[in-house]
Parts: sequence; C-alpha cells; structure tokens
Amino acid sequence: MNRQRSVLVTGGMGFVGGHLSEALLLGGDRVTALDDLSTGKWDNVARLADDPNFHAVIGNVEDRVVLDRLMSEADLVVHLAAVVGVELIVADPIRTIETNINGTAAVLAAARRYRVKTLIASTSEVFGKSPQLPFHEEADVLLGPSSKNRWSYAASKMVDEFLGFAYHTQHNLPVVVFRLFNTVGPRQSGQYGMVIPRMVQAALDGRPVPIHGDGLQSRTFLHVLDAVDAIQRLAVHDVAVGRLFNVGSNNLITIADLAQRVLERVDLWNATSFSPATVAERVRYISYDDAYEPGFEDMRARRPDTSRLSSLTGWSATRTLDDILDDVIADRAILQVH
Repeated sequence: MNRQRSVLVTGGMGFVGGHLSEALLLGGDRVTALDDLSTGKWDNVARLADDPNFHAVIGNVEDRVVLDRLMSEADLVVHLAAVVGVELIVADPIRTIETNINGTAAVLAAARRYRVKTLIASTSEVFGKSPQLPFHEEADVLLGPSSKNRWSYAASKMVDEFLGFAYHTQHNLPVVVFRLFNTVGPRQSGQYGMVIPRMVQAALDGRPVPIHGDGLQSRTFLHVLDAVDAIQRLAVHDVAVGRLFNVGSNNLITIADLAQRVLERVDLWNATSFSPATVAERVRYISYDDAYEPGFEDMRARRPDTSRLSSLTGWSATRTLDDILDDVIADRAILQVH
C-alpha cells in the first residue's frame, strides 16, 4: 500500500493556497497550510477544518523553527507565500522584497535539509514590459528601472526563481518553478488591486466599474481551479524538475472589454437587461497616477505560451472567462447576502 503523501503549502490560507489545499485533500493527501494571515484569510480554509488530514498553522515562513518542524514531516512543499497585489507592492516595497526573497530562501534551505521536492510559485510579472508575445519561459525579460517601486515584485520573484534553480543545480534539490498569469476565482479579494473582484463588486453595488489607464491594455485570465490542476500535474512529473512553466490562459481581452463583459454577466445574474449603450455611464476611468503612484508603469499586453506545460502534462485551461466571471459574481453576491 502506498504511503499517504504529506504536502506543506506555504501561503496555504491565501486565495490559491486555499483552493490547492482543498484539491490535495480530495486527492487523498495530508495537507499542512502555513500562513501568517497577512493577506490570507481563515475563511479560505474554514471548510477544511474538520478534515482529519488537514492541519492549519498560523505562522511565518521566516520562522525557521516552525518551518523546520513542518518540513521534516513533508514529502512535498508548494511555496505560495508571497506579497501579492499591485497596491500592496507599491505601498510597501520593502516588505515586498524582504518577504518574497527571505521567505523563499528559508523554504529552500529547509527543503534541502530534508530532501523535500519543492514547487515555487512565481509570476507573469517577471516578463515585465517585454513586447514579445506570447511569453515563452526562456524569453528575455524587460523590467523597468529600479527607481519604480512597481517593479520590485517582479525583481524579487525573479530572484526567487534564481534561488530555486541554484538549489537544484548546486544541491540537487528537486525544484519546479511555475509562473502564474492572472489567476481568478471564488474567494479572491479585490483588496490589493485584483481587477476582476473589484470590477464585479462595483457592478453588484451599482457603482461605476473602475478601469485603470486607457483600458486598452490586454490580459488573459485563468480560473483558479485550472491553475490548481496545473500545479498538481507538475508535482507528480519528475521531468518537470529543474524547469520553469507558464500557467495561464491564452485568450486576450482588453480591460475596457472586460469591464463590459463584467456588466453583462452581472446584469444576467440580476435578471436585468444589458444595454451596450449604457456602458460609458457605468464605468469610470482612473489614471495610473491616481490609482497607484506618479509615473506608474504598466505592460500593454500579457499572454503566456503554455505549450511546455501542455506537452509535458496534457494540461489545458478548461474554463472560459464567462465561467470565471459567473463564479466570482456568485461568490461576491453570496458574501453580500451574509
């Protein structure tokens, strides 16, 4: 009989971490979620509390005593703990840099002591302002100047990637790095600048839907359950070790068109008639300077090449943008009722 796998999820009470913990439990794993609740929430894992295979630990990955104990019991660690959200990154760049780099260094050092396979979550932000779409894992990156706080997150996550691959090559630690692209779904907070939850909440409240910049910047959006599926597939593939993988959707949409789609789906949810002619009255354009900081820089388009992930694991995104919006709308509407 195969021994039950024990998985440590750092940031396990965050948005992605909560969904991943739930999926791992459904797959028969024993899961420990470590989170300091700085951006994570107990509500993200409250439904798992009665599962005997789930263990929640409120603590920081930089607490080496706690981390060492948890790592000594793990067969796999998925490192999701990080500072996230553009607003938080711009407001507190020191915390962004130190939390991301120091946390990853601590996880890798502990994983090395116990030879624990390590999956490190990175971000599409690493590609920066590169105009070469779609983004391939081995493509060059183009970050803005270090005088712009906005790029501290991308730079810190790139250092995380370098650290992971250095531990793999120098210490033969089994490490897999994956870059998440705009992952969205139920239980995601808009508090730190996540675009779809903010738009949905505004539409449900009857407030103008916010659009930052000119709205012509384009993004792809991936359902969190598709992201979790990709992470689980990478965790069991030995050929993935020592490699980097994009995890995202390939369907671009401008932020202005996204706002209209949000209004359409909210009207459908509310059983009211949607009129394209009223969209201009139901949105509000906000300059980047007003939304974040003077001189804020953004990328015009972001779309991943996911062929490496698909070729290795057979993975593909199965949920559409409308599926994502409907799930977020239902989730936010339920929260409003309660």
